[in-house]
Amino acid sequence: MNSPTRQRMTFDARREQLINTAWNLVREHGSDALTLGRVAIEAGVSKPVVYEHFGTRHGLLAALYEDFDVRQNAVIDAAMAKAGDDLAERASTVAACYVNCVLTQGREIPDVLSALNSSPELAEVKRKYQLDFMAKLRLWFTEAKLPQSSLWGLLGAADALSNAVVCGDIRQLDGVKELQGLIEALVQRHLI
Repeated sequence: MNSPTRQRMTFDARREQLINTAWNLVREHGSDALTLGRVAIEAGVSKPVVYEHFGTRHGLLAALYEDFDVRQNAVIDAAMAKAGDDLAERASTVAACYVNCVLTQGREIPDVLSALNSSPELAEVKRKYQLDFMAKLRLWFTEAKLPQSSLWGLLGAADALSNAVVCGDIRQLDGVKELQGLIEALVQRHLI
C-alpha cells in the first residue's frame, strides 16, 4: 500500500502557518509561552524550520506585530479611501477601524505589544510602526498641522481605549466615540 506523499509548503505558506500558530499560542497561553520550540511543536515541524523563518523569539514577536500592522493598515486604508471629506466622518472611520482591529485581534495584541517593550530592538520595531501610523494621520488630516507631540498623545489614547474595550472595561461604541472625539478635537485645535 502506498502511503500518501506529503507536499511541502512554500516558504510563504509555512511562514503564515507558523504566524497563525504563534497567535493561537499567545491567545491560549499568553506571550510568555511563546517560544520557537513551542511553535514548532504546535505546528508539527522541526525547530530549525521555525528558526529559519524568525531567527529568534524577538524575530517572532516582531513578525507577529508586523502581521497585525499589515492587516490593520489594509483595513484602515480601505475604509479611509471610501470616507468623505467631512472631518467627523474621517475621524469616525479612523477611530472605528483602530478600535475594531484591536478588538478583532483580541487580548493577544496588548500581550504582544507588552512583550515588544522587553528589549530595545523590539521597542524600535514597535516605534517604526507607530511613526508610520502617525504619518498616515497627517496625510488623512492635511487641513491641520498636527505636531508630533499631539500625535503621540493621540496614539497613546487610541491604544488605551482599544485595550479597555478588549478587556471589557468600556463598551466598543464608547471607545470608538471617545477616540473619534479626540481626533476631531486634535484636528480642530491645529487647523492651518
